[in-house]
Amino acid sequence: MNQTKKSGFLLAAVALGLMAASVPAFAHHSFAAEFDVNKPVTLTGSVIKVEWTNPHAHFYISVKDDQGATANWEFEMGSPNALIRHGWNRNSLKPGDVVTVAGYLAKDGSKIANARSVTLADGRRVFAGSSLEGEPAQ
Repeated sequence: MNQTKKSGFLLAAVALGLMAASVPAFAHHSFAAEFDVNKPVTLTGSVIKVEWTNPHAHFYISVKDDQGATANWEFEMGSPNALIRHGWNRNSLKPGDVVTVAGYLAKDGSKIANARSVTLADGRRVFAGSSLEGEPAQ
């Protein structure tokens, strides 16, 4: 391989590596882009599903209102790695568990919120890895 081809190959490899490294950054969003700190919410419901995925874990609960109607809510948490550092594991939430979640509503009015803390079925209150900086649950 001559020097020009080697240089071109190296340049292409570096460019591809930089593009691949930037993909997760496009998928990530800031708290303020999606959630409203001025709209706190606390809901209690039964866990339907848990998605232990990057860049954010999500879980879904079924919540009954005062009239008995149910609605499903989605909660975003921190990354699985951040949750593990705060005492979580894959089995901390299981379908059927009744939990209370404190967080912040989505700006678009949908039934999505960023979880700040979760009171688990065993009574423990744990930080949910909220992407709102400086807001760990006490």
